[in-house]
Amino acid sequence: MSVLLKNRVILWVLLLSAGSMLNCYRGRPSEKPPIHIIPDMDSQPKYEAQEASEFFENGLAMRMPVDGTVSQDHLRENTRFYQGKTESGQWVVSLPIQMTLPLLKRGQERYDIFCAPCHSRTGDGQGIMVNHGYIPPPTFHADRLRDIEDGHIYDVIVKGIRNMPSYAHQVPVNDRWAIVAYVRALQRAQNASLQDIPNEKRETIN
Repeated sequence: MSVLLKNRVILWVLLLSAGSMLNCYRGRPSEKPPIHIIPDMDSQPKYEAQEASEFFENGLAMRMPVDGTVSQDHLRENTRFYQGKTESGQWVVSLPIQMTLPLLKRGQERYDIFCAPCHSRTGDGQGIMVNHGYIPPPTFHADRLRDIEDGHIYDVIVKGIRNMPSYAHQVPVNDRWAIVAYVRALQRAQNASLQDIPNEKRETIN
């Protein structure tokens, strides 16, 4: 066979192979299962929820927890921290965690994201959403809200109140208290007295 003939044969084989490959893909999903090089993670022996089992006497694959088992994630015995209430069910008056500068900064960040659109960055209830038809929330600087317990503010973040929705899913527990701390800082800033100013700064005030 001449070299020219061999080259023609090779060329035809390549063209036919390419045509066959293109013919296999027509933009339609295949009914064949996908190829898995290592299928162990997809097909592994396990029990699904509510599935029967011959291993246990009662035939159930799902097992009850051992008597006395308590989930650490859902125990939440500290009612002051998780509910904002005392053991007797009263609102906690002040934060159940230590007030620190990092806590305030975190509270400011979370407040600006979740609260400022309605309450404004100063807490006067004139946020940008009010300009779009939302009912103005009350100002944080009214005496009623300045005197309210920290636990009550925490509870409003969790459950919402009137037109305000719940933020329980968006804001975790630590951040709720950080927001409460920052709300108190806003109130203090808008109602500061001379005694709130450090001595070395008082001389600069006219």
